[in-house]
Amino acid sequence: MKSGVRAVGVAESYARDAEESTIAGVVCRADRTVDGCAFATCTVGGSDVTDAVATLYDRLDREDVRYVIVAGVALSWYNMLDLEALAARIDRPVIAVTFEESRGLEDALRDAFDGEALERRLDRYRSLPERHATTVDGHDLYVRAAGIDVAEGERVLEHFTAEGGRPEPLRVARFLARAGDDLRHEE
Repeated sequence: MKSGVRAVGVAESYARDAEESTIAGVVCRADRTVDGCAFATCTVGGSDVTDAVATLYDRLDREDVRYVIVAGVALSWYNMLDLEALAARIDRPVIAVTFEESRGLEDALRDAFDGEALERRLDRYRSLPERHATTVDGHDLYVRAAGIDVAEGERVLEHFTAEGGRPEPLRVARFLARAGDDLRHEE
């Protein structure tokens, strides 16, 4: 992969009692040079994270971005991301990455929600692309991909990971999301 290929990393941060979550997007080249960022918000426990990530991508206004890498699919207290809809809306491949092995989210969703809220989340969760385990820089990652096959998505993650198993766009986005959230909630 050429060093100038760009990806947007997307991560979120929110305080336990917050109604909104801060989402940060970081444009990062494959050589790990950061050259852009933007913020958006979504509702904690809501159903608007797909729109929020698309809004963040639009705010960046970067036609040179080739991939979007998101930290997880259940952001902001089970605000479930629709990977396929996001990939179609922004016309870019979307790769969702998690860092821990899991038996899935269905039990946690049932503990947290009931009725229509539960059914909407279960439907969205069950419609997600299959989760695949991979290893990058000696660290286990779990990947879902839309608009790109999983093998190519894994190669993208390898190119954007310098060390430590966390792709650089996600590492930086996580720092920015936390800083942005702290600033939003200063008293």
